[in-house]
Amino acid sequence: MYVIAHLSDPHLDGSEEARSRLRRITSYLREFRRPVDVVLVTGDLADHGLESEYAELAAELELSAPVLVLPGNHDVSTPFRAGLASFVDAPGEAHPVHQVRDVGEARFVLLDTTVPGENHGLLPEESLAWLDGVLREPFDGPLFVAFHQPPFNLHHPTMDQWMLRTREPFAAVLQGKPVTALFAGHVHNAIAATFAGIPLRVAPGIRSSVPLPFEPESPTGSLVDPTAEPGFALHVHVPGEPLQTVYRFPR
Repeated sequence: MYVIAHLSDPHLDGSEEARSRLRRITSYLREFRRPVDVVLVTGDLADHGLESEYAELAAELELSAPVLVLPGNHDVSTPFRAGLASFVDAPGEAHPVHQVRDVGEARFVLLDTTVPGENHGLLPEESLAWLDGVLREPFDGPLFVAFHQPPFNLHHPTMDQWMLRTREPFAAVLQGKPVTALFAGHVHNAIAATFAGIPLRVAPGIRSSVPLPFEPESPTGSLVDPTAEPGFALHVHVPGEPLQTVYRFPR
């Protein structure tokens, strides 16, 4: 059994509110009877991409399990690399921050789908070629691909402008590759779907949630609901069995 704790969108900004919401998750993880195999955080770690925000995050993510991080649209590559150097292993400088990380029996391909200064996601030809090469490498174990912006519409008039746009080329690269599952964040909602015939799991937002157009509006009248419970996903992989995902919202 291989267990992944999948966190997303803490949006740390130096405030006690953001810090306390993340601590509800990390405190819960520290109480596990055995540590998870890996902790994955799929973007928007900082709210403004400041060095001080990444320093705060690094302190909050001191856990007994290995921690993997990737950038979201609120993150800024250079301070992200510098402030999270102990968590990031990506050659080059600045953007993009692509990584391949082996943790125990599993391999994680961490994609940077962000566009500097924009909210939507893209995978340019160079990134797709890099991904294709990585996925062709032999690997005997579960293979996960993680990124920030999901490659589908939420059917939300605002959020749909900010999703991953290069969907068909991305699907073409994934076709025929031994990918166990895809992991994403960005939409601040717990979602189970498929993409290119592969299970896709989206983690809920830690900082807030985003009500769908048919749901009650946020009590603040804004895009996000900051009063929603912070949550995360637990993905359980057992060879020969379907991936199981459990969503938790610790109080």
